[in-house]
Amino acid sequence: MRLIQFSAPGGSRHVGIVDGDQIHQVREVESVREVALMAVARGTKIEDEILRLGSGQSHDYATLLATGKVLPPIDHPDAAHTIIAGTGLTHIGSAASRSAMHDTAQNAAETDMNDTMRMFKWGLDGGRPAEGRAGVQPEWFYKGDGSMVASPGADLLAPDFSIDVGEEPEIVGLYMIGKDNRPYRLGYAIGNEVTDHVMEKQNYLYLAHAKLRQCSFGPELFLGDLPASVEGRARILRAGETIWEKPFPTGEENMSHSIANIEFHHFKYNHFLRAGDVHVIFMGTSVASFADGVKTQPGDVFEIDIPLFGRPLTNTVRLVETRTSPGGIRQL
Repeated sequence: MRLIQFSAPGGSRHVGIVDGDQIHQVREVESVREVALMAVARGTKIEDEILRLGSGQSHDYATLLATGKVLPPIDHPDAAHTIIAGTGLTHIGSAASRSAMHDTAQNAAETDMNDTMRMFKWGLDGGRPAEGRAGVQPEWFYKGDGSMVASPGADLLAPDFSIDVGEEPEIVGLYMIGKDNRPYRLGYAIGNEVTDHVMEKQNYLYLAHAKLRQCSFGPELFLGDLPASVEGRARILRAGETIWEKPFPTGEENMSHSIANIEFHHFKYNHFLRAGDVHVIFMGTSVASFADGVKTQPGDVFEIDIPLFGRPLTNTVRLVETRTSPGGIRQL
């Protein structure tokens, strides 16, 4: 089952079941989070609660997308209670480069490696522990709260001081903290974890700055288990023409860290276990147009397609002026 969240012309919010070109509106609830809270309270699954609630009115999916009515597939009524984070160096790489990367990491002495290759090797060696055990922790970064999320189809707003606005096509894990202060995985979605790669390349200590960019995920929430291997395709359109396109492999078969290990090292921090909060974890990517020499521009359209997850995720790049100027901080 795949779900979306959407708004109606009058402003009311709804949960919808994806059925081909139709969206069937779920009765009695306004958000996926509300359904998830029901599932935790009743000890059931989200799909069970959806079937129990039933559906009524149907909507044309294409019209909802075209009119900007589709929302991110999970959110919180207070954006500050959505925590967005991500992990890097979690993927082995594309089929063409996988063997070379693996050989380099396995055969070189750690003293001869830079920090990136050293962490990649740690993931290869210890990122997929036995069930119930903790492996080596992956790279981790914070992206922001719910205000940093662009809805599917909406503009991705990048600050005007950005040196680069680069896509990162990924799977995201979507979670909610129950009233028992335990994390629950709702499912997965297509994600675009936008990064300023030029800033990051200046010095790896700028990674935290480079990651503070809007992101997007959706449009659909995929319920159920993730296959071991998942195939996707990313592309960039400029004035309606494709200027870059590339397939990308993901799923645990293509990763140096297991999803369980990524999840553990995020939720091991007790302050991330606040009841009711929503968490979005970007699981890492294996391709990016920046690595192929692409320089994006305002107006470019990112499109990320993972057929398993339903409709593609699309967003348009737009720059916005920063509200703070040098010397603009006032003493009270």
